[in-house]
Amino acid sequence: MKTRLPYITLLMLLLCSLARAQQKLVSLNDAIRIAQASSYDAKLAQFGFMSSYWAYRSFKAELLPSMSLTGSLMNFDHSRVEARDAESGKINYVESNSLNNSLTLSLDQQIAALGGTVSLQSYLYRLDQFNYNITNYQSLPLRISYSQPLKAYNELKWRKKTEPKEYEKAKKVYLENIEDVAINVTRLFFNAVSAQSDYNQCLTKCRDLEELYKISERRFKLGTINKADLLQLELSKLNTQVEANDAKVKMSDAMYELFSYMRVTDYEGAQLIVPEAVADVNIDANTVIQKSLANSSHILEQDLSILNAQQALAKAKSDKGIQMQVNAEVGFSRTADKLTEAYRGLQDNEIVGITMTLPIFDWGVKKGKVMMAKSNLELARAKKEKADNDFMQQIKRSVMQFGAQAEQCRTATEAMKISQERYDITKKQFEAGAISVTELNTAMQELEAAKAQHVTLLQSYWTYYYALRRYTLYDFIARHDLTADYEKIIKQ
Repeated sequence: MKTRLPYITLLMLLLCSLARAQQKLVSLNDAIRIAQASSYDAKLAQFGFMSSYWAYRSFKAELLPSMSLTGSLMNFDHSRVEARDAESGKINYVESNSLNNSLTLSLDQQIAALGGTVSLQSYLYRLDQFNYNITNYQSLPLRISYSQPLKAYNELKWRKKTEPKEYEKAKKVYLENIEDVAINVTRLFFNAVSAQSDYNQCLTKCRDLEELYKISERRFKLGTINKADLLQLELSKLNTQVEANDAKVKMSDAMYELFSYMRVTDYEGAQLIVPEAVADVNIDANTVIQKSLANSSHILEQDLSILNAQQALAKAKSDKGIQMQVNAEVGFSRTADKLTEAYRGLQDNEIVGITMTLPIFDWGVKKGKVMMAKSNLELARAKKEKADNDFMQQIKRSVMQFGAQAEQCRTATEAMKISQERYDITKKQFEAGAISVTELNTAMQELEAAKAQHVTLLQSYWTYYYALRRYTLYDFIARHDLTADYEKIIKQ
């Protein structure tokens, strides 16, 4: 027997493990982890971040030099074109029978600080005139050009301010969306827990009433209970059976909503584990406010609203009044009949000029746009102030709600234990014939109310907790800022 004992113990442990696996126990943390990895909301958050990431990558690429090769190939022209005699001014129409090809290799770089563009180009042009059996080449082996707007709106300079903030905001919005998943799962999880608890309570109540009804039948035959009490107990039993059927349907719907949100299809036999204890954390409003100001997307969003309004005002001001642009070009060029000759004996090629536009009268259109942009900037500042105040007030309210909820959960847990103990005592008293059916039903109702209140308060507690995590992007239990492997997200 002693030699078989270890094998028996091992077998019992194996059976217990199989039974646990078959039950598919699911905790709140399990549900949140699964939903944050595979739910549709999590996928939408991922795709939204990836879109912002590639937009930021594209902007950074705009700051680097770009090289391009453009060309006009095999342009054949067989037509009659207008030609004017230089001495008499007479216009004649002559036949054109030509083919032209051109290639331009260009290296461009935008200067963000100035708003100008510098270009390095190499150009080659070939013209074949078939009527005269002539071929001409024109080359610009090297040409450096620069264009610089004066008193103009510098979009790239403003984008260097806004684009990094947009990307940082996208990171934080992604984390907030993931925390929204946790809040949604918490709501669905406790809805399912409540429905599952109601159903299990109905089953337990049905078994108890069935047992008590059989005892009451024997007591009725002995004359220790009247007909009215027996009928009341029978009515309670029948009503509980109806309640159990309704509770089963509600539980099935609640479980479907939860696991459907998690994108889990095989949840047959799943048993939800209620987090009986609340987290041992003490959260004060100052800590939450500091973490919110440092981590949340709210501050970045408000800063961007001000920057965008300032950008619009700068554009409106630059569009008003005289517009000037300096264009400068220096290089070498040559025209020849042969390709090799087109690159010999190069000649200087310099061009410098200023283009100017002076509006004389526009009926106050541009002035109106400037005034509108100023008003929008003041409006953005007022909205920011209001949004900041509302944000701080919401945080303080959430902290107060969370702080009061922990003690209420502990009180509800104690009340549930007391109600369970009272019901067990009342049940034994009824079996002994010491109390009436009415008192038994009262104890049942109090137990059901205590259990429902316990689940409701737990749901509120964890909902408030994850709401604070969303505001602060901070894990108060593990004591660290929330983050994500953004490189991994991009590669998925």
